[in-house]
Amino acid sequence: MAFSRTCDGVGRRDFLRAGVAGGAGLTLANYLQMTHADQINTTAKAKSAIFINLNGGPSHMDTFDMKPDAPDEYRGDFKPIQTNVSGIHISEHLPKLAQQMDKFTILRGVSHSVAAHQLGTEYVNSGNRPLPSLEFPGYGAVVSKELSGHPELPKFVAIPKSSQRPGYLGVRYAPMNTSATPSIGTPFKVRGMSLGSGLTVEDVEKRNNLLTRLDRTFGEFESENQLLDGLDQFGSQAHQMITSKRSREAFDISRESPEFAETFGKTGLGASCLLALRLVESGVRFVTVSNGGWDTHRDGWNALKDRQLPPLDAALAGLFAGLESRGLLESTVVYVTGEFGRTPKINTERVGRDHYPRNMFMLMAGGGVKGGQVLGESDEKGTLPKGDGFSPDDVAASFYHALGIPHTREYNTSTGRPVMIVREGNVIPELFA
Repeated sequence: MAFSRTCDGVGRRDFLRAGVAGGAGLTLANYLQMTHADQINTTAKAKSAIFINLNGGPSHMDTFDMKPDAPDEYRGDFKPIQTNVSGIHISEHLPKLAQQMDKFTILRGVSHSVAAHQLGTEYVNSGNRPLPSLEFPGYGAVVSKELSGHPELPKFVAIPKSSQRPGYLGVRYAPMNTSATPSIGTPFKVRGMSLGSGLTVEDVEKRNNLLTRLDRTFGEFESENQLLDGLDQFGSQAHQMITSKRSREAFDISRESPEFAETFGKTGLGASCLLALRLVESGVRFVTVSNGGWDTHRDGWNALKDRQLPPLDAALAGLFAGLESRGLLESTVVYVTGEFGRTPKINTERVGRDHYPRNMFMLMAGGGVKGGQVLGESDEKGTLPKGDGFSPDDVAASFYHALGIPHTREYNTSTGRPVMIVREGNVIPELFA
């Protein structure tokens, strides 16, 4: 899956960059040294989550909120098609997804006012409007803190990296990045987990024994340093994950049958969604999938129909159908979004659409979300919501609700300041069956 640079000069690598200082992502060793379990009990249907981030801002007018009766300067080139749910239409370039409409909900009339790529991305990845004085934790960090996980698996995996940061929760809740995109039918190796370059399990055993002796030697120093607190525990967990058959098989999408894998398409996005399914099936709590290229200012319709929409169509259709066939759709909530929509009025000079946060779409499925419906509505030209619409905060509150996490729960920052998980917004009751 190629990295791309958005029009405001912010490269996806800039805000998906791994590292302790930024807290955006960690290697396996860093991740395991700094994460820990904080268990809660939940009776919610969703036990895991998949978040798909469409970086760049996909056009609502050409995908899930089409306006075929709008004037020419708004309408665009694409035609709507009937889905498998009577009365619901989406773009003609999403035919496979149209046949899975009964499994997901389209949210229309989602609206905010942050038109910059990075800030908009931070907003929809946390459910909190960005503040210069505070970095809010992304969904994966909160889920990692709240839900227990399997000891041989990371709780939060990012494919290949994620713009979700742990924020004030600290780097122990950062994702484990795969740092690469898988390919259908090919064994997938995660840096730090795969035994490449001739390394054997016996080699890892020897290294683990050496680290154990070093840990004992420097144990007194570690006890006085919070960053290194519990290093013995996390070293043991890292050893478990590297040598665990369960963890290694979870990442190996080549174990899927060709018939099943084929439904996801042949692109990096499809392979990433297939890997996300395998990970939640194995016990990973939260997976992000990042997909770029949606910043379609120029030659927008050719970019969408030739490059962006066919992979999305196959990947999401395969994911929804695959989760259902494995009995995982009810226990896995899926959330698909970009950072904003695009201008309803066409930029005729560049033959595309520009940034537009005032109206956008989001998709949700699984985890108790009622499929086969459209919630919210935009006006006749797709410019604004009809009525109050929804905010990213509302959708975030609903996403946490599906996972049994109260969005009003408060955490304390490092300075002792109490902050709610989602500061504004309310659960959308109509989302749930």
